[in-house]
Amino acid sequence: MTRPIYILNGPNLNRLGTREPEIYGSTTLAEIETMCRKAAGDVVVEFRQSNREYEIIDWVHEAIDSPAAGIIINPAAFTFVSIAILDALKMFPAPIIELHISNIHKREAIYHNSLVSKVATAVIAGLGPQGYEVAVRAMLQLTAR
Repeated sequence: MTRPIYILNGPNLNRLGTREPEIYGSTTLAEIETMCRKAAGDVVVEFRQSNREYEIIDWVHEAIDSPAAGIIINPAAFTFVSIAILDALKMFPAPIIELHISNIHKREAIYHNSLVSKVATAVIAGLGPQGYEVAVRAMLQLTAR
């Protein structure tokens, strides 16, 4: 049985398509999920979104225990403040790709210090919603299916 890829999305990403389209575009999270599943082919994708920190931590724990092949995570605002998510990700023994729709380094200074980057295998930022598809393809290569 092939191990799944977890794609975890943080707060406010459920609002994609209507939230600040000049930054995030008009693609919805449901459309992104479809792109990810198509890019993954026959690999199982656990695609989830939460506005609650504890749920994201629980899903990382689930990925550890399942075990998952890898985690792609767009922690959104939790990127910059959640030591708890950082600590959970530190326990994950497989590749982690940190993903951001916008280029966080071109934005206001508050968005420049990612805690998640400290444990990520790779970081993708600024490719828009298509960054998810790039991340899935990269994860498939990293996990050498």
